Amino acid sequence: MLFFLTCLSQAASAQKVAVKTNALYWLTTTLNGGVEVALRPRSTLDLSAAYNPWTFSGGEKIHFWLAQPEYRHWFCEKFEGHFVGLHAHGGQFFAAFDDRRYDGNFVGGGLSYGFDWILSPHWNIEATIGVGYAYIWYKEGPWLPCIKCQQNRYKHYIGPTKVGVTFTYIF
Repeated sequence: MLFFLTCLSQAASAQKVAVKTNALYWLTTTLNGGVEVALRPRSTLDLSAAYNPWTFSGGEKIHFWLAQPEYRHWFCEKFEGHFVGLHAHGGQFFAAFDDRRYDGNFVGGGLSYGFDWILSPHWNIEATIGVGYAYIWYKEGPWLPCIKCQQNRYKHYIGPTKVGVTFTYIF
């Protein structure tokens, strides 16, 4: 009952658009950003993307790009408190470790849960986690390129598909 009264007592907000970045991706040197747009008083559409172009010392690589749109339903008011989401994801990757190379794509989707804390009238911090499915298809081969040596591989992945500690600026 207290939760219901709290939601009713909140003033309607004119905030409709937010820009955001995931701090956990930055810890892995992954460039990322997103835009979240209000659709209704308690629903938003988050359009996020990430890109990692770096080569590490020793020649090891993890290059990828990722797009992850998500529909969110907020339990109280948009950009505030608890939410659940339905997300899709897709992207490409190229990785080279030890003596193997992996070059492929992935698509899938999942469900997420998160919480958004208000820091100031425009700044929020959000924590989110999601689980779901990804279909992955890729070529695996030796470190040195050899088309005849590559093998086509396919995987069905079920597990964590989203994690974030995100800083958000709301307009």
